[in-house]
Amino acid sequence: MSPRERKLLIFFATAGFIVINFLAFNYAKSKKATIDQGLEVARLKLDTAEKVSASRAQIADEMEWLTKHEPTPAANQDVQTKLQQLCDDEAKSAGLTIKSQKPLPSEAKEGAHYHHAKFEFTVNGTEEALYRWFDRLNVPDQLRIASRVRIQPNAQDDTKIDCTATIEQCFVPLPATN
Repeated sequence: MSPRERKLLIFFATAGFIVINFLAFNYAKSKKATIDQGLEVARLKLDTAEKVSASRAQIADEMEWLTKHEPTPAANQDVQTKLQQLCDDEAKSAGLTIKSQKPLPSEAKEGAHYHHAKFEFTVNGTEEALYRWFDRLNVPDQLRIASRVRIQPNAQDDTKIDCTATIEQCFVPLPATN
């Protein structure tokens, strides 16, 4: 083989080696990009799973509390009557004067597990008596709260307070009969 042929053979071998390396480098680079993208997607899924797991623990505690304090199903009228009687009795025992009381329309959304019986009371009395009344009515274990409270001083007596409060009781409605 002549020196020119040898040089030409070396040149083609070198050119082939460079082309093969260039193709292999591009292939490796595209595979690395695909793997990096897959790794990023996996990290995002892991973060999401960890957040769901953390919230699941919190929600599990809340669901456990609800199962312990689940009220028995009752009719809307019965719940409103009991709520009105309780509020009336507690207001009298706290030393408050009831100026007015009226039932409000119940929140009964279609398909909702809990409904809300509501009563609006306007009471008058001392600040201490008012707080004692709210303390007796706000009982989370019984799913009862004073949701809206408007307090203003009494126009005739500076030692008394006028208060309008909406008291809500969550309850499970009776199942529908066909």
